[in-house]
Amino acid sequence: MPKDLVGIKELSKRDIGQVLDTASSFKDVLRRDIKKVPALRGKTVVNLFFEPSTRTKTSFELAEKRLSTDVLNFSVPTSSVVKGESLFDTIKTIEAYGVDFIVIRHASSGVPHFIAENVNASVINAGDGTNEHPTQALLDAFSIIEKKGTLEGLNVAIVGDIAHSRVAKSNIYLLSKFNARIRLIGPPTLIPCMEDYGVEVFYDMDEGLRGADIVMMLRIQMERQGRSFFPSTQEYFKYWGLDMKRLGLARKDALVMHPGPMNRGIEISSQAADSPQSVILDQVTNGIAVRMAVMYLLTGGEKQ
Repeated sequence: MPKDLVGIKELSKRDIGQVLDTASSFKDVLRRDIKKVPALRGKTVVNLFFEPSTRTKTSFELAEKRLSTDVLNFSVPTSSVVKGESLFDTIKTIEAYGVDFIVIRHASSGVPHFIAENVNASVINAGDGTNEHPTQALLDAFSIIEKKGTLEGLNVAIVGDIAHSRVAKSNIYLLSKFNARIRLIGPPTLIPCMEDYGVEVFYDMDEGLRGADIVMMLRIQMERQGRSFFPSTQEYFKYWGLDMKRLGLARKDALVMHPGPMNRGIEISSQAADSPQSVILDQVTNGIAVRMAVMYLLTGGEKQ
């Protein structure tokens, strides 16, 4: 593994396999009565979340504590950022405390790369703008392998707001390394030009879902949309929302996934979200094991 995890694009297939294999061992730890190991005792991690987060922030913090690290949560509203301190000065101040990891989520694409180039600590991208969300793609891959045994050759339908989704981009980068057949489904206004990614594009939901092994739904990111990309949420659900009838077009053993938070009745019906085919809560659980694996490997854990 490299020093940092700033994107899936930079990882080799071997790196990804190593993370997923290590995550499997850490998931065994999470099943114990005492869900803690001393693997990173004495290490310090700072969580810098410049955007709201429930799942990712909580997942990282639990992963850090399960590894016995010392955790510092950076609060933007009570920091010197509100006084005009630059990002560069903020991270250099944090580095001066002798931290080992910086977990960063930021609204601007490329910020984790900038930080990684300017600090000696290991930097983990927890989502940067509309660029990437690498640990989400890794936990999605782990969740798929748990149920399907492989990523190779699967038909994966990614549905919704592709244009603003860092989750979609990281999953496309990862799945394409394993020869998965990727289908992007959504309104034309929310699917950018993706010809260089080797994906199929469908504007018709029913056509795109036929024969899919995985149905990965995405949140409509209203906060990133400066204009209206579809007439109404009711119309969006009518044409691109997932319900049980549409799910029936995919394979009988197709998995339903969603990175969260879900907008029920807009992207997905409650029946589909809570169906036996749904692995949405498994994704949440697996996120802890995957993030434990990433931190462990970034410290050279595979050599220990």
